[in-house]
Amino acid sequence: MTGERLRLMAVHAHPDDESSKGAATTAMYAAQGVDVLVVTCTGGERGDVLNPQYGQVEGGIEGMRTVRFAEMARAAQALGVRQHWLGFVDSGLPEGDPLPPLPEGCFALQPLEVASAPLVELVREFRPHVMTTYDPSGGYPHPDHVMTHRVAYEAYHAAGDAERYRGHGDPWTPLKLYYNHGFSLARMRAMHDAIVAAGHESPFGDWIDSRQAREIPERTATTFVPCSDFFPQRDAALRAHATQIDPDGFFFAVPREIELAQWPTEEFELAHAHVPTHLPEDDLFAGVRGTVGA
Repeated sequence: MTGERLRLMAVHAHPDDESSKGAATTAMYAAQGVDVLVVTCTGGERGDVLNPQYGQVEGGIEGMRTVRFAEMARAAQALGVRQHWLGFVDSGLPEGDPLPPLPEGCFALQPLEVASAPLVELVREFRPHVMTTYDPSGGYPHPDHVMTHRVAYEAYHAAGDAERYRGHGDPWTPLKLYYNHGFSLARMRAMHDAIVAAGHESPFGDWIDSRQAREIPERTATTFVPCSDFFPQRDAALRAHATQIDPDGFFFAVPREIELAQWPTEEFELAHAHVPTHLPEDDLFAGVRGTVGA
């Protein structure tokens, strides 16, 4: 394995998630020569248009799928990464009390082994050394995010077992699994305080109050990747998702000079490793580089 190229697989639920969670990190590694593959579980077909400047998308979920595929291609280009569609249909975000049932055939209703099989096959084909995805809560309670965690966790642990998912490629065991920590309460508080101290209006106040009111437990970040040089690529990827991201909205409400001074890293939680680890880390490939000789 001496001199083998490092490989990173980032598993996400919808197009735009790869740009709002760990995007600068993937752009940085891609620029360093790491082979980075973003896996998108669904086409985002049932997403609403969240950018008030965009207008309407015609053609129902098929029309939205076409638009979001094109957006994803532009975002991947901005980040310098490869991207693969897993092929499932967006479940939508149910609203109401009681919540309505999920649409028939959607991603979140697939049996775990059915939803995991194509990802296991892709892991065995791409052979990532490191995988990233969401924590068991999904990061927020969208059914596709929770399902993405389940599928990525299953694939990470099953891909190396020759007795499981027979007929889906030769076994491959990834060496590390991480959960994204893009919207931690610690980060939001630090940014909120710095923005207010600089005399600006903070976009985080209501969000912090909401998270505290819901008593969402904070998970512990273990890995702090210094990637601020690649915030411009992250922002370009966000803007590529024009149906979802308002260029005058939340993601761009933080003055970039404050962000660079206060929070120049992206955070992850090490969920599992087959190599020795020493926490905290500043590199997703810590403990891996020597193993593969890259």
